[in-house]
Amino acid sequence: MPLNIQAAIVDLDGTMVDTLGDFEVALNRTMADLDLPLVTPGLVERTVGKGSEHLIRSVLAHQLALPEASVGACATVDALYEPAWLRYQHHYLQCNGQHAHVYPGVLDGLQALQAAGIRLACLTNKPLSFAQPLLQAKGLAGFFERVFGGDSFERKKPDPLPLLKTCEALGAPTDQTLMVGDSSNDAQAAHAAGCPVILVTYGYNHGQPVQATPAAAWLDSLAHLPQWLQTRQS
Repeated sequence: MPLNIQAAIVDLDGTMVDTLGDFEVALNRTMADLDLPLVTPGLVERTVGKGSEHLIRSVLAHQLALPEASVGACATVDALYEPAWLRYQHHYLQCNGQHAHVYPGVLDGLQALQAAGIRLACLTNKPLSFAQPLLQAKGLAGFFERVFGGDSFERKKPDPLPLLKTCEALGAPTDQTLMVGDSSNDAQAAHAAGCPVILVTYGYNHGQPVQATPAAAWLDSLAHLPQWLQTRQS
């Protein structure tokens, strides 16, 4: 279907920046502080994307060999969560961006979108205090009119509220605002908000192939996005 895109909301982790290294370092330092086993890269990749609370609870439950149902409500996880969050925040802010890199094609894609007059916002489930320094460190902050984190609103993606609030901040209708992400969280939020969605194929989707998630397209690089849009603009 033809599109009339005036703005784009872009996810951060797994879409613009590969941050698995930062997550792994911060989590392993946190686990060491708590005398728990270290995490594996595979565990990190499966659990990132739903916000820091979910990440820490999931990792604690896994490292304690508790059932998956324990992520939401478990006395042991509850008791460890607050000290784990404090240590994780300390360690993540120390290493933020040091073990991360911008994916190929991201700068070209953002530059082309900006040159085409498309207004840009970054919306991530990462805490805002983590997201803003990372965008600055990687030379991406200047592309975005607004930046919102997982703690900017009452709810996180996949709830549609963050997208609706971001569209409101940009002054752009939802059906003219493209969501660009890497996971089912982004797609579910976009569908519920009434935004078209594009997914990249290289990010983190909880260990599942992202092509199984409904979207307008699945792209191997953000550098391909401007041309894709050009062929579909009404």
